[in-house]
Amino acid sequence: TLFRSAIECDVDCLRDPTGRTFIGGVMEHIEQAGVHSGDSACSLPPYSLSKATVDEIKRQTAAMAGALNVVGLMNVQFAIQQKDGQDVIFVLEVNPRASRTVPFVSKATGIQLAKVAARCMAGQSLASQGITKEVTPPYFSVKEAVFPFVKFPGVDTILGPEMKSTGEVMGIDPDWGMAYAKSQISAFNPLPTTGNVFLSVSDRDKDRAVAVARDLVELGFSIYSTGGTHTRLLAEGIPCHRVYKVLEQARPNVIDMMKNNEIHFIINTPSTHESRADEILIRSTAIAQKISHATNLSAAEASVKAMRSLKTREFTVKSIQEYHA
Repeated sequence: TLFRSAIECDVDCLRDPTGRTFIGGVMEHIEQAGVHSGDSACSLPPYSLSKATVDEIKRQTAAMAGALNVVGLMNVQFAIQQKDGQDVIFVLEVNPRASRTVPFVSKATGIQLAKVAARCMAGQSLASQGITKEVTPPYFSVKEAVFPFVKFPGVDTILGPEMKSTGEVMGIDPDWGMAYAKSQISAFNPLPTTGNVFLSVSDRDKDRAVAVARDLVELGFSIYSTGGTHTRLLAEGIPCHRVYKVLEQARPNVIDMMKNNEIHFIINTPSTHESRADEILIRSTAIAQKISHATNLSAAEASVKAMRSLKTREFTVKSIQEYHA
């Protein structure tokens, strides 16, 4: 409950035998804290955190590396909670070892962290290896998880503390929205730029969903929603069409629309126990029908930014060597 609206961050660092700590990269998770770090998309550098907060995260990371007398790689996970307009930083876990994010950070920054760390562990200093200052890339790298849900028909795709992903991809672009869009294409979840969006969220997500729906309408999408979400959107002056739930025993329902290729993007977050069977069917049908979807509002907000970039910017491709150069 404490971290429901918190932002989670990952930091990969390494420390040499002389006691110098080098921050490899700070990654801001896109999904809220509570989703396993292996399942959450993340951005390097952070896309919404203030410089002061990122600097404090780096300071705390270096202090812990020193206190633990680490030589080699270390990973720290933080949760950042907003309180009275200020960022409060919580340490979730500290792991004095290499993390699964090390290859991603290495590709994003151009520094081979595993090689540098191995040399540190063998007695070499960072200075002797020419590692003198941190690399903050002038572009965004977005890591996205790849899930095996298509192999398991009927399984629920909701993300939580248990890791479900079986792979990772990354998208790179100077524009954050475009970098996220590229990561979704690579993860077999390409985002549409026109069409119909089905939006149905839990009561606790409705305030944030209103802003997402308003942005989608502004981008030219038509909104379809059920029951409570439909009522709330109309009350906010957002045009939307009512669609039946499966449990309402009326046709056409949302599953019919999905199977008829009339829904092009889905935003569906878990709500009450009564709605659970409906929601699992919606999310599993989305996988079967290859319909892009978001199961939490953080991913939905990121998707809207990406859709805007896809509509307003040119899609370009560059090799990773060109970015590092």
